[in-house]
Amino acid sequence: MAKQKNVYFFGEGKAEGDATMKFVLGGKGANLAEMTNLGIPVPPGFTIAIDVCAAYYANKGNYPPGVKEDVEAGLKKLEKVMKKKLGDPNDPLLVSVRSGAAASLPGMMDTILNLGINDKAVVGLSNKTGNPRFAWDAYRRFIQMYGDVVMGVHSDLFEEALSAAKAAKNIELDTDLSAGDLEALVNEYKKIVKDSTGKDFPQDPLEQLWGSINAVFGSWMNERAIIYREKENIRNLKGTAVNVQSMVFGNFGGDSGTGVCFSRDPSTGKNEFYGEYLMNAQGEDVVAGIRTPERISHLEKENPAIYKELIGLKNKLEKHFKDMQDIEFTVQQGKLFLLQTRNGKRAGAAAVKCAVDMVAESLISKETAIMRVTPGHLDQLLHPMIDPAVRTNAQSISRGLNASPGRGFRQDCF
Repeated sequence: MAKQKNVYFFGEGKAEGDATMKFVLGGKGANLAEMTNLGIPVPPGFTIAIDVCAAYYANKGNYPPGVKEDVEAGLKKLEKVMKKKLGDPNDPLLVSVRSGAAASLPGMMDTILNLGINDKAVVGLSNKTGNPRFAWDAYRRFIQMYGDVVMGVHSDLFEEALSAAKAAKNIELDTDLSAGDLEALVNEYKKIVKDSTGKDFPQDPLEQLWGSINAVFGSWMNERAIIYREKENIRNLKGTAVNVQSMVFGNFGGDSGTGVCFSRDPSTGKNEFYGEYLMNAQGEDVVAGIRTPERISHLEKENPAIYKELIGLKNKLEKHFKDMQDIEFTVQQGKLFLLQTRNGKRAGAAAVKCAVDMVAESLISKETAIMRVTPGHLDQLLHPMIDPAVRTNAQSISRGLNASPGRGFRQDCF
């Protein structure tokens, strides 16, 4: 009998998988493989298959024979492709570790960024890049994420230390902290870990890797993921895949950044590029509310070449997948990378407009269009709403991005 394949590699324009394999690789892993095969700039990496997660739970948190060897072989292949080694004190490879089930569970499971950095590697990264601020920023971010997700240290303790560091310098933004400030913050973060757990922050990159893989598999059964699956009626899935991917850095400086975008407006369905980005930031910053992101349209003024390339890639992906795409991207020193694409979630009105427009554009059939409008979408459309004819005369008291169809209340109801 053929040996079960536990790890699937993607990189250098070819992948051991494709978009049809979401029940093997998860949605994220399957689409990373598909994008790699399409020649889209995707940082290389490997996916640990969903069956490994199922076996992990069946064996009470233990891996079946061969899994650890296969993962470490995948890591060696990645190191060869990247010409870097995890934890190297002179030129370290850093990786992200992310979940990816067959169905989309946005934000429900755990992610680790900048894995592989330690007390020696941070010095090597600083010297190699000539950018000590970037190196110490990467280290403090890793300690916070790993400490929270893997070691169970409450994230508020790190946030309080960060706020205190900014207050001491009388500054508002993380980006205003110097390399020295961040080095001091790293030492404070390590003290927080020691005080909270009784353990030193791990320096062995393989220990960091397996701690993160265990945590991502473990997050399949965390409370928020279970509740989300119940709410969305997501059933009969074995678990999550784990994607280990070489890092690209949006926090490298003013010529770097990160963002999320949709090939069409997910609120209205209009065929307009929609999204947000931040310069000198990593992906978590865009959704964390620490800084106010820029609208994606502003990128055309700030970096016309990257914006044009991004437009071309989102058009290519939408045409290939024949659906509105939700894309995550990073720019490192003026070079664009895509980290994820998936069919974008949309409001009820957007679902109807996208379906109708895509039929008119000969992208999908009428039968496909009908199947894309769910009962939930129709329920949203039937909610009472303010008459569009009078909206323009209404007094605006605030602005923001909606997270639901919304509700309106009359003052005399209270």
